[in-house]
Amino acid sequence: MRRLIVALVTVCTITAAHAQAGKVAPNDTVRQAVETTVKAAKADPAARDGDLKATVKIVQANFLPYTDFQRTTRIAVGPAWNTATPEQQKQLFEQFQLLLVNTYALQLTQIRGQAVKFRIDPPQMGANGKDAVVQSAVTGLDDDLQVGYRLGLTNDGWKIYDIDMMGAWLIRVYQQQFAGEIARGGIDGLIKFLVAHNARVAQ
Repeated sequence: MRRLIVALVTVCTITAAHAQAGKVAPNDTVRQAVETTVKAAKADPAARDGDLKATVKIVQANFLPYTDFQRTTRIAVGPAWNTATPEQQKQLFEQFQLLLVNTYALQLTQIRGQAVKFRIDPPQMGANGKDAVVQSAVTGLDDDLQVGYRLGLTNDGWKIYDIDMMGAWLIRVYQQQFAGEIARGGIDGLIKFLVAHNARVAQ
């Protein structure tokens, strides 16, 4: 009986934690992430001038708190993730997160000084209630920018873990690329590839 009571209390605690974390809807999470980041970029003189390094810092400070790029990395690397050492996993996560930040920052430089409007659609909820897709659009550019976000419900609320910025989800794009790098050089080869890619962007 005592074990049953403990089990029930544990389940109720976990359920309550998820309910508390999920108070902010997925589309509101996306709205907060996007609007906070864009506002910061427009307030920064260097970012307004299109400076990528300055924009990267803004994305790291304002957009990353709304993300779960650890999950992104794990999915993109695939089965090889489980064979990597803790140090390799750490390097993969750090380098891939930087790549994703650079990618988002490059997109952000397109709207740095323009009067744009954002449309954030209601979320498309997954069957389990812990996954959602939010579609958005940026208007006011020469070409409207369509951006999709996949989110998962964590103990800290809804977190973005996949982004569709150019008609393809980033995880799917990188899964194929990473598989090729792993086949050629293993996990260390993939890490070297990511380090080299980020170094080129930083130049």
